[in-house]
Amino acid sequence: MTGSTGYKKSVRKETGPLSARLPTSSAITEIRVADEATWNPTAMFSISSGVFANPALNAQLDNFLYSLDAEERDFFQQLTGIQDEDALREHILAVQAKAYEVYSYPCIRRFSFIRLKIARLPGYKHALKLLQGHKDPILLDIGCCFGNDARKAVIDGWPVHNVVASDLQQGFWECGHELFKSTPETFPATFIPGDIFDPAVFTETPQPSSSPPLVLPPLNTLTSLTPLTHRISAIHASALFHLFPEARQLELARRLAALLRPEKGSIIFGQHASKQEKGVLVVSGQIVNGQPVRVFCHSPESWREMWTREVFGPDSGMGVKVKVEAELVEHNIPDMADGTAALEHDGLWFMNWAVRVV
Repeated sequence: MTGSTGYKKSVRKETGPLSARLPTSSAITEIRVADEATWNPTAMFSISSGVFANPALNAQLDNFLYSLDAEERDFFQQLTGIQDEDALREHILAVQAKAYEVYSYPCIRRFSFIRLKIARLPGYKHALKLLQGHKDPILLDIGCCFGNDARKAVIDGWPVHNVVASDLQQGFWECGHELFKSTPETFPATFIPGDIFDPAVFTETPQPSSSPPLVLPPLNTLTSLTPLTHRISAIHASALFHLFPEARQLELARRLAALLRPEKGSIIFGQHASKQEKGVLVVSGQIVNGQPVRVFCHSPESWREMWTREVFGPDSGMGVKVKVEAELVEHNIPDMADGTAALEHDGLWFMNWAVRVV
């Protein structure tokens, strides 16, 4: 069993807060992966580190960073019913302030929660095609935050009762209902709170045998992801992998692979911070345990190798072949009210990627 890859290096640049998700509020420098042994992995930014739960480490909210393009404006006007642009802005700013109190991720400060991330990923078009050829395909938005991507998928035709969203912070999902003026009744997608590394949230089960699979209970009755093992046709995971060190990223990839339906067309896709060469970004200005916060980033090559050799490789027992596609896109992220770029050196790269069963 082997995997294949498509690797593209994009020369286009994007500016503004479109993909401003990397946890930083100051200049970013880099070190090579060869230096990885010299730093303490506990100083890495991660969901469990609590780095951005400390208000002293976080920048204040800045209304200058707010912007909606035409597609995003139409999306929010449609779902909120607020047509006046000034009133819509004030509504979004009010919910942002509440979410920043739940957990002060820089992506909240930079309004990543109002971007239509999923719709701008190449893997999304393939995911939507599953609605035509697969029976009752399930979409999982892991690390869903407010649920804007899940809502976009529903608008584009994915049955809401076949949408599952999960996030560590239930408060973000509740902020999403406030943001979009919805309720669990008017937007009945299934939400499963918790940490995917927690056995109570997900415990891997053996690959299904030739015997008939167990009947899946109604999604809205689920309290964990475990019953969804080998049942999910499309998994969206953006701004998630770069929250973890390298070994944890591999573990996360294996867990998502275990959730994926082992049939042709099933897909895991997303976007996160990347590097042209595998290595670590050092977030200057944010010190934890006496060390700056560091973010491990895969390159497209190392990303491909992780999925094709370690996750779906010959010894994985997964029983399927995958194709991995990746595209690097460079972003320039304004951070200060005067428009000063947050990133120095050679900028920040994001990777649009997809892992598809073939």
